[in-house]
Amino acid sequence: MRINKENTVGLIIDMQERLLPAMEESEALLENVQTLINGLQELNVPILATQQYTKGLGETVEPISSIIKDFSPIEKKDFSCCDETEFAKAFEKTGANNVIIAGIECHVCVLQTAIDLKEAGLNPVVVMDCVSSRSFDNVDLAAERFRHEGIMMTSYESILFELTRSASAAEFKAISKLVK
Repeated sequence: MRINKENTVGLIIDMQERLLPAMEESEALLENVQTLINGLQELNVPILATQQYTKGLGETVEPISSIIKDFSPIEKKDFSCCDETEFAKAFEKTGANNVIIAGIECHVCVLQTAIDLKEAGLNPVVVMDCVSSRSFDNVDLAAERFRHEGIMMTSYESILFELTRSASAAEFKAISKLVK
């Protein structure tokens, strides 16, 4: 299945102050997620963001919150974004059926959200170089589950070029510059 930008939304899950430092390779993760966000916005793909129990885990880290246009995080306490009413309302407004997913933790909130989106008849796409957990073992286990569930996995470079579609696209030079 080919992913196109016209019916796609980005979803950034729980990139928060008290969570991010505990993730494997948190600096690389942060850089990759920023690249993904910038690319999605260059392609005019809307972005939703969530925060898990903000009171305890803090706000979305500033390098992420500052670059998302009209940043308005959706508070959640359930692990799956799909279990939150406010997320469901915001998602429905996008009209998307493809969901480009980045965030943390891969084996908990990302996994449960992707499974629920798939069960709802949508197409979750997990960007594996834009997700992490406290251990890479848990990321590997989540990847096995994604395969078992038929959930697509990719890299930020691959999905950004897929959404761009052609070297003749107006956004091609900007996307090329971002991924180098």
